[in-house]
Formats: sequence, C-alpha cells, structure tokens
Amino acid sequence: MLGLQEEFEEYAEKAKTLPESTTNEDKLILYGLYKQATVGPVNTSRPGIFNMRDRAKWDAWKAVEGKSQEEAMNDYITKVKQLLEAAAAASA
Repeated sequence: MLGLQEEFEEYAEKAKTLPESTTNEDKLILYGLYKQATVGPVNTSRPGIFNMRDRAKWDAWKAVEGKSQEEAMNDYITKVKQLLEAAAAASA
C-alpha cells in the first residue's frame, strides 16, 4: 500500500490532468490544501487588493490553516478523486 506522501504526490500529478472546466473555486480549494500539506500554515502576508489572483490563493490557503499536514494531504486526495470522477461522468 502506498504511504500517504506517495499517494499525495500521485494525486498532485493527477490534478494536473483535470479538465479546463474545473471551477476556480475547486482549484482554489486544491491550492490551499496543497500549500497546507507541503508548506504548512501560511507564512506570507496577504497580497494587496489589486493582486486579486494571489489574494484569492492566499485566502484559500489561510482557510485550511488549522489542518495538520496529514489532514490536508487526505483532503487533497479526496478532492482530486471527486473532481476526476465528476470529470469522467461529465465526459461519459
């Protein structure tokens, strides 16, 4: 059986195959979980109001700040699985 780190890395690769139709909201959830899993709690200040894209990414990361790295990895894997299943169902 794969260890959590290996499974997480596998799903990080699979996430790159998600369709263009994946919503920004879902992409931000994945981004926040990925950063929490790989870096830990937010370690930068919030980007300015004119930098909306980075600010949204920062907010998504901040939203999962309380999770352990293991929890973030598990949630990330679950989310990628859901998105891949939804994409497969949509293209069927």
